[in-house]
Amino acid sequence: MPTRTLLLILLTFCVADSAKADQITYNVTVDTSSVFGTAGSLDFNFNPGLLVTQPASLQILNFTSDGTLGDCALNVQGYCPTGDVSGTLPSALTFDNGSPLNDYFDSFTYGNTLSFAVSFFGPALTAPDGVSTSGSTFAFSMFSDAAGTVPTLTTDTVNGFAFTTNVNLDGTTTPATPSAETTVTSTPEPGTVGLMAIGCSLLCAAAVRRRAA
Repeated sequence: MPTRTLLLILLTFCVADSAKADQITYNVTVDTSSVFGTAGSLDFNFNPGLLVTQPASLQILNFTSDGTLGDCALNVQGYCPTGDVSGTLPSALTFDNGSPLNDYFDSFTYGNTLSFAVSFFGPALTAPDGVSTSGSTFAFSMFSDAAGTVPTLTTDTVNGFAFTTNVNLDGTTTPATPSAETTVTSTPEPGTVGLMAIGCSLLCAAAVRRRAA
């Protein structure tokens, strides 16, 4: 294969990889075996700060569990969904931070495990405006009662947070896991991917110089 073709393929790969910075994704897995069979509830919310907040969105994807979700249509609390939220688990959920409260609450009978991916995107991550004065916060909570008042599998005994992520004013995210049973992995932050793209460009330039020599 001609050297120019190889370089073009490499450069295309680098540019495509750099485009991943448009989203930041965390993969969340929770070991729920210690509360197997408990009739409880799950809560997902994504809310703006109290001051000026730049638009941002997220999706809950690939929700899987051997537990059993409730039926939102029959949920006594009537919480799922509330605000700028669309979709129904286990299918994808989409949240925007356009309302003060954006929440998805559902009853849940625990199995041995549950997992999902949460993917952040939007102007607050890709193009911070330097004007906004508040970020946004995502929180995932677990409870051992259907009303969502008794936290489980977390050190947060008030809100039941098992995993949270702040979307910061500079477009970065800050995750936290106040739960020993929660494991989180992530894709590269925008800065990391950008450095990868720069490295790819330098490799291409070096290859061109060697070809010329």
